Amino acid sequence: MQDTDLCLQQIGERIIERRRKMGLTQEKLAEICGVTTQFVSYAESGKRAMRPENLSKLAEGLEVSTDYLLTGSIIDKDQLYLSKKLTSLTPNQFRLIENIIDDFIKFNNNESE
Repeated sequence: MQDTDLCLQQIGERIIERRRKMGLTQEKLAEICGVTTQFVSYAESGKRAMRPENLSKLAEGLEVSTDYLLTGSIIDKDQLYLSKKLTSLTPNQFRLIENIIDDFIKFNNNESE
């Protein structure tokens, strides 16, 4: 398998994973992004490269950065999407999420020691 093929396959896997985590079908994602269901299917299969504007549409619909889809890296835009979600929480919900994050970090730090 060529590097390009592997990269496209990894992009497809990130699209599938994110779509499923959001509870979306291919049809619903296509509707949100203004693309065809066939396009979403091709993107997820990793068999075809995408034009930049279509990659951008998918990223927007999946509420992630194009960097995340392309490389799996988290950038400021990804943090902004999360920040927008946090603003809709009540103060108690916000503190609960904060505690979960703190516990997760502690757990991971203890595991790596």
